[in-house]
Formats: sequence, structure tokens, C-alpha cells
Amino acid sequence: MSLDWENLRLFLAVAETGSLSAAARRLRLGQPTLSRRMAELEDSAGSALFIRQTQGCVLTPAGEALLPAARRMAEWAAEAESSLAPRLATPAGKVRIAAPPGIAFEVIAPLAADIRAHYPALQIEALSGVATLNLARGEADISLRTRRPNDDDLLCLAELHCPMRAYVSPAYAARLPARPALADLDWITWAPPYEQLFSKIALEEAIPSFRPAFTSDDFNVQLAACRAGVGAMVLAKALHRRSLLRELVELDIDLGPDARGELYLVVHKRQHQLPRVQCVIDMLRSEFALLNGTAPANEKPTGSNPRQTIPATPDPD
Repeated sequence: MSLDWENLRLFLAVAETGSLSAAARRLRLGQPTLSRRMAELEDSAGSALFIRQTQGCVLTPAGEALLPAARRMAEWAAEAESSLAPRLATPAGKVRIAAPPGIAFEVIAPLAADIRAHYPALQIEALSGVATLNLARGEADISLRTRRPNDDDLLCLAELHCPMRAYVSPAYAARLPARPALADLDWITWAPPYEQLFSKIALEEAIPSFRPAFTSDDFNVQLAACRAGVGAMVLAKALHRRSLLRELVELDIDLGPDARGELYLVVHKRQHQLPRVQCVIDMLRSEFALLNGTAPANEKPTGSNPRQTIPATPDPD
């Protein structure tokens, strides 16, 4: 039996995402191509590896037996790639940063301008999906997560904690009463499969017979609706010098003691010392210090309205 490593990599994506369509999106591969490659792997293995169902794929006993070895091979491949990475005087190459969609939009995209100004040979790739990416296998170099990791091989290098607040467009704010209640607002929130996120659950608990005015599974679509004056969004409040949400208005509404956002800067210990990764980590840590208000005075953002927002979005890793 001779198994193609590339097919094993694809098998691992299907096993972890639970469906051919989700794996195809993660891999940026056509679903017919992925199906054909899985058929090739099953032919080589001499056994079915998946049970195809309407809502996805379930591993067969043969697939379950293959999964641990496929994971180890992915980790070894990532380690081999890291060990051979060139040690250049000027950091160069691609750095992949995994982040929830809102964080990628609000933090990573604008910060890329600063990174490129300091390190023009770097390529920044923002992975803004919601799937869990495995840093041990090199699926990303750096991860911004909304939950602290519990893996001993992952390093948490910085963290941010801030309150959740309600935000609307200026035009929408002008139509509201002086002190609006939660039920007075037209809410913009998450559609399936993300309807179990904190923001929607908290609103459902606080507002009887809660019915949002607008839902989407895409943060950027929600933000566009909020900017257009459709209604209010729950976002995490922080200090951000390059915020793209400057036009939104924060409402004086208490969302409760549990309404707090968290963000963690995470890297695998094997990647930590790679020059191309380390310089991006340093800039992200500086940004976290600014957001936390712990940076030196000469590094703090300037301007009359420094309080901005970091969106609450599903965690990709």
C-alpha cells in the first residue's frame, strides 16, 4: 500500500471539518476535485474512510484508525518546513495570521500597513475564517483567539479584556429616545451556524420574544447594515488607533456583567523564534499594549476620540 501524502492532508481537512464542502472551502479547492482525491485515497487504502451523509461525513473505523497517523504526519511536515526556513538578515516571506473575521477586518488589515512599512519583504496573509486552524501543523503562523489556549505547545504572548457595548450609526442614534432600552433597538446579529455566540444569546435572554431586525453569517455584512442605519451591533470596546469603525456611536446601555470580550495572541513554540514571525509578533504585542493602555506614553494613540471598537466574532482557531 502506498498512500499519497497530499491526499492524506486533504483527508485530514475533511475529517476535521466534518464535510467535503467545508474542507474544500478551507483548502480553497473545488469540491469535485476533493471528492476525486478522497476516492483515490480510499482506493489506495482498500477501504472506505468516510460515510457520506446529508449533513456531512462521518469517519468509518478505517478512517478513525488513519486519523492519528495523518495528524502526526501533518505536524512533522510543519516541523520540517520550519527547520528549513531561511535565516535572513531582513525578515522576508509570508506570515499567516488567523483571526475571527471582525478582528481580521478591524485589527489585522490596518496593522498590515505598519508591518509592511517596517518589513517590506514580508507578505501578510489574513486567514479570517471561522474554522479551527492547527498551529502545530503550520496551518497558520500566528493566531488571534477569543479563548485562551490550553495546549502546552502553544504560547499566549499577549491578551486583551474589554467590555461589550452596543453601537449604532449616527443617523440611527438620532432617531432613538434619550435613554433607549435594549428592546427599543433593532438588533443586528448572527445567523446560523453562529447563532449561539454570546451576543445573540445575551440579547435573547434580556429581551422577551427577541427577534433581530437583521442577521448574517458574515461580519462584514453585519457591519455594512449597521453603518447603513439598520440597527445596533454588540461589539467589544477597546482603544484602537486605526479603527475602521470611527463613525459608529456607542450607546449608554448596560449589557450585563458577563458582557466582556477577550482576545489572545497565540503562537506555537516552534514558530516563535522564526525571524519573519517574530517581527510580526512584536508589532502585534505593541498593538495589544496600546489597546490595553499599557504602552509608553509616546506610543499611545492621539486624537480627541481614541475609544474605538474591536468586533465580537466567532473564533477561527
